[in-house]
Amino acid sequence: MTTGNAASDNQPITMEEIARRLGISVATVSRALNDKPGVSEATRRQVLDFSAQLKYAPHGAARGLATTQTHTVAFLTAFRAVPLAADYFYQRIMLGAQQELSQHGYYLLVSALSADQLGDLPNLRLIQENRVDGILLAGPEIPARQILSLRARNIPLVLVDNALPRSTVDCVLSEDEQGGYNATVHLLEHGHRRIVVLTGPLDWASNQARYQGYRHAMEEKGLAVLEIHEAETTIDSGYTAMQAALSSYPDVTAVFAVNDSMAMGAMRAAREAGRTVPADLAVIGFDDIEWAAHADPPLTTVKVYKRQMGAVAARRLVQLMTNEEEVPIRSTVATQLITRASCGCS
Repeated sequence: MTTGNAASDNQPITMEEIARRLGISVATVSRALNDKPGVSEATRRQVLDFSAQLKYAPHGAARGLATTQTHTVAFLTAFRAVPLAADYFYQRIMLGAQQELSQHGYYLLVSALSADQLGDLPNLRLIQENRVDGILLAGPEIPARQILSLRARNIPLVLVDNALPRSTVDCVLSEDEQGGYNATVHLLEHGHRRIVVLTGPLDWASNQARYQGYRHAMEEKGLAVLEIHEAETTIDSGYTAMQAALSSYPDVTAVFAVNDSMAMGAMRAAREAGRTVPADLAVIGFDDIEWAAHADPPLTTVKVYKRQMGAVAARRLVQLMTNEEEVPIRSTVATQLITRASCGCS
């Protein structure tokens, strides 16, 4: 294997060049850079280390950060139907990060990005023009390839409410699997045996973990796993998922939704189908957003400590911005079951 010298600034490195220098296929390089399976851990590490050495970035993005500090951190998340200012979940994470960063002398620049922008992160102007010293990437919608391309350029970054399953990147998550398990066990303790889970894409780390917690609890009791998957985790997708659940599993008596928005959509669909919550259908959500306590009936949910997640992520990012030799850390923040009327509790 011959790696040769790093490409010059006017000769950007390509996947083909990485493959040639490492003596492997372009497909293997692509799988490693996109956090896909089918690559040995040794080869994945070799590709990521070499791409970092050469500051590889897709689409010929500018490479390398300026040495001048800006004392500014970017908080980047996906553009959603609900503006960030009204998004209780990510707004609270952002506020926790902002409070922590201010104690270290950093300002926070916040931006909700379109799908096109998320698909080409290295070419964002704030990154190309070296306007930030580090990045907090919040949410599961950010493509793995873009995360790894930023990391290859040695940009300090921390994922929040997201993780890559095969590549080691600093991340902060809630205790999602245990929370899903606890919610399902609570329904089992109420005597329910036909419990359906409503979930979004399983390639989203939090959805996958919450689903696995539900599945673990059901399989412990030898019960059938009843599941409905949607492309989003919104009130509308919860409504659609509940309609599908009532059609597929008409004898269902309880619902665990992977977030509160889906749970609220599920309660609306249940009411329209003539099911009373909780008398005919018990419902539990996840996140404990502000609306949960004011739902009709008030929603039992798994509380995520969102401000703490933001603070932990910001604290970790400060460490990365001041010490390049830090080993990646996966941090988890505990969750708590909050019982209200929707599950049948008083």
